[in-house]
Amino acid sequence: MQEVSRTWYGKSAAGKIEGKNMRVGMGYDVHKLVSDRKLILGGVDIPYEKGLLGHSDADVVVHAIMDALLGAAALGDIGKHFPDTDPQYKGISSISLLEQVGKLLEEELYVIENIDATIIAQRPKLRPYMEEMVGNVAKALNLSVKQVNIKATTEEGLGFTGSGDGIAAQAICSLVPVNNYVYDTIMAEGESGGCSGCSGCGKDRQ
Repeated sequence: MQEVSRTWYGKSAAGKIEGKNMRVGMGYDVHKLVSDRKLILGGVDIPYEKGLLGHSDADVVVHAIMDALLGAAALGDIGKHFPDTDPQYKGISSISLLEQVGKLLEEELYVIENIDATIIAQRPKLRPYMEEMVGNVAKALNLSVKQVNIKATTEEGLGFTGSGDGIAAQAICSLVPVNNYVYDTIMAEGESGGCSGCSGCGKDRQ
């Protein structure tokens, strides 16, 4: 078993994880680049002459991450939970939607192990913004930045991303059910204790 420490429901826990029942999800999204829109990627407002077209802020990499997380938990996709026909999501921050996905996974008793995402864009150069993107995603999901990786590549001028018509993103993630964890301690509001009486992770309800 692997030594781990994780946080959810405002509690931090340390113990071991059994190497079974890991669930993996994949996500993909693409949006068209247009004038008169902000370019938001990973929750970062990136200076550029064009932005991504969409019902929300069209944050393509966050959308891919959300789809990967929902897919790993067999909970559908972002279109099911946040339909683009619903006016309440018009112009909404995708980071705020990612927070809702994180809460849904908590309710379903899943723990996020890691996220790896790739942005596919010919322009602009994104390396200067990667650290902030990772921080935004990690914060939204109550993860360590060591559990999140975001990178960027081009398609060497090929296809719709190479021509600058759009930006795509892919993501993969792994989840583990809470009842795979064997805890030594659970810390809540500065107090430590075992699982008895703690309703945070739901392990005793399994």
